[in-house]
Amino acid sequence: MARKRQTTQPISSNKAASRKHRKHNQQNRNWLWIGLGVLVLIAAAILFFSFGQASPTEISVAQAYEKYQQGAFFVDVRTQQEWDQGHIANSTLIPLNDLQNRLGELPRDRDIVVVCRSGVRSKEGMTILRQSGFTRTSCMSGGLLAWVAAGYPVVQ
Repeated sequence: MARKRQTTQPISSNKAASRKHRKHNQQNRNWLWIGLGVLVLIAAAILFFSFGQASPTEISVAQAYEKYQQGAFFVDVRTQQEWDQGHIANSTLIPLNDLQNRLGELPRDRDIVVVCRSGVRSKEGMTILRQSGFTRTSCMSGGLLAWVAAGYPVVQ
């Protein structure tokens, strides 16, 4: 003879307890996901800043001028016509279209700053150099326009 299990609490009370238990579990899962998200963000920030400090990709005009004073190699990726109108003293002209074929002219033991008119082509040039193994390469934001506006030396 099978015996029915008797409960001391009414059925509606068991349902309420079950709902409360599910809600508590959901809150725990939410906190777990939030915690994991925070850990991922912290890890990403650490990676970003550790790699960013070692080799910045885009530098300000002031940072570029500091590198200029320290003897960095400046490569100008504009056209010959743009170069003739004015350029940074002691920089080297290698038009962006020729850069891939003239990598041998660049030093591997010095910082290289890539420059153009406004900062767009220099990013492309820096990418070409980085993909070719030049790790000490950056580009100057704002280009020659920003350099001139800051009052730094230009040959005309």
